[in-house]
Amino acid sequence: MTQEKKDQIRKLLKGIETGDPESVSVVNGDKYVQHNPLTREGSEGLAELFKRLSQTSPRVKIVRIFEDGDYVFAHTDYNFNVLEIGFEVFRFEDGLAVEHWDNLQHKRNVPNPSGHTMIDGPTEVSDLDKTEVNREFVSSFVDEVLINGLFDKLDHYIDAEGYTEHNPYMADGLPALHSALSKTDSNGKRIINYNRIHRLLAEGNFLLSVSEGLCNGAPSSFYDLFRIAEGKIVEHWDTTEAIPPRSEWKNDNGKF
Repeated sequence: MTQEKKDQIRKLLKGIETGDPESVSVVNGDKYVQHNPLTREGSEGLAELFKRLSQTSPRVKIVRIFEDGDYVFAHTDYNFNVLEIGFEVFRFEDGLAVEHWDNLQHKRNVPNPSGHTMIDGPTEVSDLDKTEVNREFVSSFVDEVLINGLFDKLDHYIDAEGYTEHNPYMADGLPALHSALSKTDSNGKRIINYNRIHRLLAEGNFLLSVSEGLCNGAPSSFYDLFRIAEGKIVEHWDTTEAIPPRSEWKNDNGKF
């Protein structure tokens, strides 16, 4: 598998630190479709954004980066005056990036109840020959458990003995996961409510699902990164972001 697309995205994202307009040369500005609702369309919008962000002395750390056909997806650690953890997804066409999605969440500076941060843990891809098997497995998990709430099937998908959780408010293990996913509000509605999966990207033992739904009643996007080992989900990282109201959007492409 070539590293070229990954290297192009590394160059692009590091351009946030410098504000160098050359960093956006990996983008086909004539075709570029921007799905961050608060960023203007095209490479000109990116150049404008990078220039503005560079004035805040930002820091960009790419923690993990993966490739799935025409897609590159990255797990990122940002300091833009505020600390954020992000997932960035780019689609390539004819060697250039032509479409972009992302999801950001404020970074919590203290470990979660099990001592993990939002970004620590393994970064190296393995089991490339199992990519499609793993994709089908996680697709079923998202559909059955996260969307349809069949929590009695959690132990079919999750390694009950070795599950590591990086959500900043959750602990390791199956009981904590079951509790978080099944928790309801005063009206009996699930607080974390997945409605639809839009995309499932995979490279070997790492898989990223992109979903939408409601979190505490607010329209939200859920990006979930899973690591698979021995046919079970053994580790999970995520970001949840509220979708801004339509009146605040700077493009018409939608979050997904």
